[in-house]
Amino acid sequence: MTESAAQDAWTALAAQVRTWIADDPDPRTAAELTALLDQAESGPTSTPESASLEEQYAAREVVAAREDLADRFQGLLQFGTAGLRGAVAGGPHRMNRAVVIRAASGLGAYLLGELEGVTPAPRVVVGHDARHGSVDFARDTAAVLTAVGIDVIMLPPYLPTPVLAFAVRHLDADAGVMVTASHNPPQDNGYKVYLGGRVVTDSGQGAQIVPPMDGAIAAEIARVPSVAAVPRAADGWTTAGPEIVDAYVAQVGALADPSDEARARAKDLRIVLTPMHGVGGATAVRVLAEAGYTDVHLVAEQAEPDPDFPTVAFPNPEEPGAIDLAVALAAQVQADVVIALDPDADRCAAAVIDLRARTHTGAGSAASDGWRMLHGDETGALLGSVLAQRFGTPGAGSVAQDAPVLANSIVSSRLLSRIAAHAGLRHAQTLTGFKWISRVDGLVFGYEEALGYCVDPGSVRDKDGISAALTLAGLAARLKADSRGAVDVLDDLARQHGLHLTDQLSARFTDLSQIPTTMQRLREHPPVVLAGSPVVSVVDLAAGSDADRDGLPPTDGIRLLTQDDTRVIVRPSGTEPKVKCYLEVVVPVEEHASAESVGEARRAARTRLDAVRTDVAAALGL
Repeated sequence: MTESAAQDAWTALAAQVRTWIADDPDPRTAAELTALLDQAESGPTSTPESASLEEQYAAREVVAAREDLADRFQGLLQFGTAGLRGAVAGGPHRMNRAVVIRAASGLGAYLLGELEGVTPAPRVVVGHDARHGSVDFARDTAAVLTAVGIDVIMLPPYLPTPVLAFAVRHLDADAGVMVTASHNPPQDNGYKVYLGGRVVTDSGQGAQIVPPMDGAIAAEIARVPSVAAVPRAADGWTTAGPEIVDAYVAQVGALADPSDEARARAKDLRIVLTPMHGVGGATAVRVLAEAGYTDVHLVAEQAEPDPDFPTVAFPNPEEPGAIDLAVALAAQVQADVVIALDPDADRCAAAVIDLRARTHTGAGSAASDGWRMLHGDETGALLGSVLAQRFGTPGAGSVAQDAPVLANSIVSSRLLSRIAAHAGLRHAQTLTGFKWISRVDGLVFGYEEALGYCVDPGSVRDKDGISAALTLAGLAARLKADSRGAVDVLDDLARQHGLHLTDQLSARFTDLSQIPTTMQRLREHPPVVLAGSPVVSVVDLAAGSDADRDGLPPTDGIRLLTQDDTRVIVRPSGTEPKVKCYLEVVVPVEEHASAESVGEARRAARTRLDAVRTDVAAALGL
């Protein structure tokens, strides 16, 4: 770009920034952008060789400010099937009040269009977590929707996402908005949209939006000329009382075994719980207590909502180190199970004692005791086995066409399909994301390997970490009463269906153009052997037939299958600049194999899985 063209581009950008600042309803982000603009116009972007160090530094600061503004103004933050998500800051490509007001206006226009001429007016439930900006974003949403005649119910402050998802169905709302960035870093916030009531009336009623709904709402957002043009009411919405949480707690509690024997088992179970600085702690403790689980130890450092997440580098239970405090406390208090929720409590992780994982360092430590976190697929298999017993007939041998359904995403383990068949239940696989899983007709349990579990789809059409936690606690209590543990159940499943071991390989890219390049390289030159086993099937999930894709709609991904039943799925992440590879190996296990033999099979599977990882990394050029 010539110097003249660069100056013209900057002049246009600076004008756009000034227009946005004048329209910004938030003095804080307006001041932030004004300071950045002042910095960007404070001097030249280059200096002669004779310039002093101070002059060179000042020029670099000007360039950095212009680059920052260019990034913030690259376009309006995209509204998609995850709603909105981004860093809280000024500008159209960030999460802020101006962007949220536009989003709420677009959502309101969409609902009024869908329900034109229908009475009563659309109803929307709005909830929020404790992240930076959440209170303002929720209040602005209520103000915008109320101003156009929509009936808005605002939930009490700082509630988990599953309570909002529950409220959409419980209150027969046409839509729900949850202000949260789930397990994203502290600088982020987000905006999830659910549709139900009279807008969505099929099995997706109360679930998060999917195409073409997201595109229709995005089109309405794009029609908003300015924030100043959007009316906002000063009041007029309804603020729900504690009864909505009471109803959620009662519904989740109904999943627990009410018998005296079960409550005695519950009283004997010691749980360590961490809400990861999020908003799920109080509700989860209450749900557990009302089901009889009163010996619950909260991780004190992570018990209260804190939008800065000070004890974790990344507030996601999957991330290394995230549950270290919880596991250390479990070793200290001699707990039976660790349960970790992500900050908005829609995900749930568990850690258990696995004697095979013991180390001989640090006597009395969690590692020496054998504490380890379960992989998401392991927890999915455990919960799937519980729901299979509840709704199926173990060893049924046949599956009725109208049998209940267990479902998981295409990148999750195939073990659930075998659990379902053994119990006479149907199985379905879906595209990644609970917006798809929760829409399965006849669903009684769904999960995805990224710690998302739905054990009560009739009430919450989304992943729900709190109801999953209660179900895990019930399983742990029954196993403890029988002097068994979660690992014993996993061993039983291995004996019945083969040992399924899964893992993930991810590659993060700073140059986003390398993501499609990497996928195309794999399409053109897929590996012919993985861990010594010939690749017998390569399916491009973006093309091929419905049979190749198992009836799934097209999606950007590649599935590899080897002669020894190893499966690899490679796909770009939908929320991060990553290419993700989902790996699964299956090792046969004898029906009456000893615990030692199952352990040997697990070690063999790990060796094979590591070899698969190496070969996939080489194929991707990583």
